[in-house]
Amino acid sequence: MAEKKTTAKAAAKPKVKKSAARSKAKDAAASAKVSSKADEFRTKTADELSDQLAKLKKEQFNLRFQRANGQLEKTNRIRVVRKDIARIRTILTEQRRKAG
Repeated sequence: MAEKKTTAKAAAKPKVKKSAARSKAKDAAASAKVSSKADEFRTKTADELSDQLAKLKKEQFNLRFQRANGQLEKTNRIRVVRKDIARIRTILTEQRRKAG
């Protein structure tokens, strides 16, 4: 019986490695999307970024309101908007530091 447990553990190990490999692939794909978004934001001027930031903040407010009322269908949109706001703020700070 001890041999069966060892065999089951040995069989389970490759599955963990496969899921880890999948996780790394997903992380790499997500990283590529993030860098392309950041690159897209970096090509814009400070005024364009400020306008985009205002739009995202307004959208974030509306999403919070929808969530509170139970009307929000795509809950992940809150996270995406929050991260985009952070990216834009970071890029604006980078641009300000470069300028002066």
